[in-house]
Amino acid sequence: MIVETLWLNLPYLLEGAGVTVLLAVALLAIGIVVGLALALAQVYGRLGLPLLATLVERLFRGIPAIVLLFLFYYGISIFYDIGAFPAAALALGLRSAAYQSQIFRGAILSIPSGQMAAARAIGMSGAMAVASIILPQAFRQAIGPWGNEALSELKDTSLAYTIGVVELMRQASYLVSDNYGHTLAFYGAAAFVYLLLSLAATLALTQLDRRLAVPGFDTR
Repeated sequence: MIVETLWLNLPYLLEGAGVTVLLAVALLAIGIVVGLALALAQVYGRLGLPLLATLVERLFRGIPAIVLLFLFYYGISIFYDIGAFPAAALALGLRSAAYQSQIFRGAILSIPSGQMAAARAIGMSGAMAVASIILPQAFRQAIGPWGNEALSELKDTSLAYTIGVVELMRQASYLVSDNYGHTLAFYGAAAFVYLLLSLAATLALTQLDRRLAVPGFDTR
């Protein structure tokens, strides 16, 4: 009976899983763009820019994810009718950006300073050297730790159900309400789907890390 019930409701769980993946991709994309900007500001910024970037990074790292979700959803709704999905992507994306900024910052600083000096010596501008020499290597160096952040954020998407995003966790809760007595089965199925998503992402990121490993930096 439980197996049959799970099978009949599998499309709803898969629909929720699709929203989970979409939310994870959206927030990680926001995290990459904002996190990279913060990292570049901290490493290469002038005047008060590094301090400002550090303050932003500490702010979003210091506030719990669920509090950010409520602040963005209910706070922005006072001025603009933002949907639950965009609010979750922004809140979790900016929080991820704070962590990703430190991943990118560490990767940038791991590139020998002599490479920047050599690039400038052959006539490259600072911006060109960063874009053409430093960042391509830093991105490859960042894949490993960035993968850990991506997996963490994939699982944290489950918090978005608190503001009404119909992702995997909320779909499971709907199914529990509609099928009284199968609580463990549906939440267990949701946990299994999260596990499959995490394993698939881990495999893909591991293969990417091996393919793009920087010669001379690989310590395995």
